[in-house]
Amino acid sequence: MPDHDITQALLDASAGDEAAAERLWRAVYEELRAMAHRHLLGERASHTLSATALVHEAYLKLVDNTRIEWKNRAQFYGIASTVMRRLLVDYARRRTAEKRGGDAVHVDLEGVHSASEIRVEEVVAVDDALQKLEQHNERLAQLVVLRYFGGLNVQETMDLMGISKSTYHRDWHRAKGWLLSAMGP
Repeated sequence: MPDHDITQALLDASAGDEAAAERLWRAVYEELRAMAHRHLLGERASHTLSATALVHEAYLKLVDNTRIEWKNRAQFYGIASTVMRRLLVDYARRRTAEKRGGDAVHVDLEGVHSASEIRVEEVVAVDDALQKLEQHNERLAQLVVLRYFGGLNVQETMDLMGISKSTYHRDWHRAKGWLLSAMGP
């Protein structure tokens, strides 16, 4: 389904058109499943959530949230990735019984391409900092969500956000700096 059709299906679905919601689900399912798979790549083999289960959990949260006014494809995928991230972070927090205390967790954002490549504790630390960044600058936070948690490459991120390569690099540099500063030494 072309991008403009996805955007129209989002608008129609948010207006209550159930047929549009079904068309949308069929159109975005494979991309959401790929996104979920990227989120789960670094998880342990005994992880109880499959990519399919994560997509379905995220979808239930997306359709259950009547406060979202869908605008476009980029917003939809950004929110879907955020929902998946929240589900996995909540799962990780439940899984780790011991508190982190005051210890800072070192995360090298340079060498990491997605959240699936780092430990659970690091995902939680990045998520905490990302929530603060979201309050400070929503666009920078969306960039991190798509690139880091969504596992999208540079071109996919630029396309979804509708930004140039120079804007991408400037924003990525600013976002990394902000997150590293927020996370401490």
